[in-house]
Amino acid sequence: MKAVASSITKSLEAGTKLVCADNSGADELKIIGVQSRAGTRQRRTRAGVSDTVTVRITKGDQDVKGEVYNAVIIRQRKEYKRPEGLRISFEDNAAVLLEESDIPKGNRIKGVVAKEVVERHAAIGKIASMVV
Repeated sequence: MKAVASSITKSLEAGTKLVCADNSGADELKIIGVQSRAGTRQRRTRAGVSDTVTVRITKGDQDVKGEVYNAVIIRQRKEYKRPEGLRISFEDNAAVLLEESDIPKGNRIKGVVAKEVVERHAAIGKIASMVV
């Protein structure tokens, strides 16, 4: 996985509710595990923008509700710092669901996507409407 140049503050942990930003049929997600982060004993693992997490769908269509998927976080409320000194924060915490081969489940993303996500996951950048 490609490294991200920004100093991203990891603020999302297990139990956090996210908005599903794609058109896969899910509306709300709950983080049940963090995949792209190594933890320390007796410390909660946290995730930030462009990290991969395991989520359970809590609200959405009946055929996808309760399913477990991998997802990539595309927005977070907690601000983080980019190398040029700019601090970025978004209005909500949002993620995009992934299929087994790390391609997005939906074919359209609602809202903006952080630039760090596009650096690490090019397939998400292809279906994003706007990158900030």
